[in-house]
Amino acid sequence: MRLLYTLWCAICLVGLYLILFPVQFICLQRESWKPLAHRINAVWGHVFFVLVGIPVRVEYRFRPDPNGVYVFCANHFSYIDIAVMGVIIKNYYAFVGKSDVKTIPLLGYMFAKLHVQVDRKQANSRAYSLAKSIRTLQAGRSIMIFPEGGIVAKDIPRMAPFKDGAFTMAIQQQVPIVPITLLTNYRILPDDGRIRMYWHPMRAVVHTPIETAGMTQADVERLKQETYQLIDTELTRQETIAV
Repeated sequence: MRLLYTLWCAICLVGLYLILFPVQFICLQRESWKPLAHRINAVWGHVFFVLVGIPVRVEYRFRPDPNGVYVFCANHFSYIDIAVMGVIIKNYYAFVGKSDVKTIPLLGYMFAKLHVQVDRKQANSRAYSLAKSIRTLQAGRSIMIFPEGGIVAKDIPRMAPFKDGAFTMAIQQQVPIVPITLLTNYRILPDDGRIRMYWHPMRAVVHTPIETAGMTQADVERLKQETYQLIDTELTRQETIAV
């Protein structure tokens, strides 16, 4: 049954994207149309979770202003995290993610056109992606980033240490950090070397923003640790409740 459920999820995920992609392709051809392309990704995520029967339960301790500019930071334990973000957050944002995504047919084209790529094989890629992320914030568009730098945690649900990039750009542009705790995605699609989908409610918490107004680059470490502790405390609390 689990294999059949996984197959059904794959059919829904790929089939929906194939249906939506022609419209998205058109929207990606002009800068002014790209917010519509972004909305198509959100529709993709919403419909997917309905079709596979996974309820989405989000606790909003803060509801972001759809026109506001933020740096959204979340823990990253599962590849389904990316699809979930479009369901949780309504803002027009750019992901900062691995350039490997561009090798995926159709999806890679969209990612290259709409988001910020990091090629870890290139020595100057991190500096380039940071500069592009800062330009994105300057243009009035939010950034979505997994500050662990990928799915790298060895003891899930304990996070790996955060990297500096998200906090450097937030301080430089004086925009708030919005921490997000993704509580159950690793139970739905574990990163264990196998592709298996498990039915489990998707649960997340959107935390109150951490303001960066008045901070300088000397505050990067403090801001990074405050964000880490906020997300980690929620993971620990929910794990205790589950036990």
